[in-house]
Amino acid sequence: MRRAKGTPVRTPEQLREHYEIEKEAGDRLRRAGRDERAAMYSQVYDELFRRVPKHPQLTEQNTAERERKIQALLRLLRPHLTGETVFLEVGAGDCALPRVVAPLVRRAYGLEVSHELTGKLAKSDRFEVLISKNCDVPLPDNTVDLAFSYQVIEHLHPEDAVEQLKQIFRVLKPGGCYYCITPNRLYGPSDISRGFDREATGLHLKEYSNTDLLKLFRGVGFRETWIERRIRGHHVAVPALPVSLMEGAFECLPWRLRTPLSRSFVGRWLLAVSVMGRK
Repeated sequence: MRRAKGTPVRTPEQLREHYEIEKEAGDRLRRAGRDERAAMYSQVYDELFRRVPKHPQLTEQNTAERERKIQALLRLLRPHLTGETVFLEVGAGDCALPRVVAPLVRRAYGLEVSHELTGKLAKSDRFEVLISKNCDVPLPDNTVDLAFSYQVIEHLHPEDAVEQLKQIFRVLKPGGCYYCITPNRLYGPSDISRGFDREATGLHLKEYSNTDLLKLFRGVGFRETWIERRIRGHHVAVPALPVSLMEGAFECLPWRLRTPLSRSFVGRWLLAVSVMGRK
């Protein structure tokens, strides 16, 4: 498994332990009813980070590799930001990205479920942490210009993913956009279960394709949807039809053939889920 430079190397035994802990947590969330899940996300992730102290989200904080990733995301978002933008990152983790974005915009929010990751972060004039319960977004209607998530929606129960998408749509201003990046299920699983199972069994409760996500966006009311690609430094809106046809072709392949093709550098670039919707 790949790791960031400067982070500890984990032994096979530590990876197996992480897998078993996360699989058990994922099973609890999958079995729980909607009302029961309302309080479970925070509990599950706080427990995970306590029981897996070498979890990458903890060990990669304040590393050069982490800083490189944040700067790459900032470059991705920069064309969509102005001094008047109200920015929201959904599933912000340690909130490194909204804290970097904050000086460039009017207001930046980091939405999280885990107090373990955000408890020590201070509020400022342009930055604030929001704690989500039951997948809500605790902001008024028509507040946000740009919402963004990076590898988040796959961590939600499918029912809750739809509810959170509705919440994001609610808080967006008319004309506001949601930019969602998530690993494609066709080259998954992309959680800790990758080394153990053919499908995600950890805390990726459901992985998606571009086609799946576009359907969800349209279902909650986004008037425009497209697939965003960055090609030679330029943002390009890719039509959905050719991508959907390509994903359909990959899906028809046997797992043993599809997996190495989809996980290749070219396959991952072609299949990357990077969807935008405009309210």
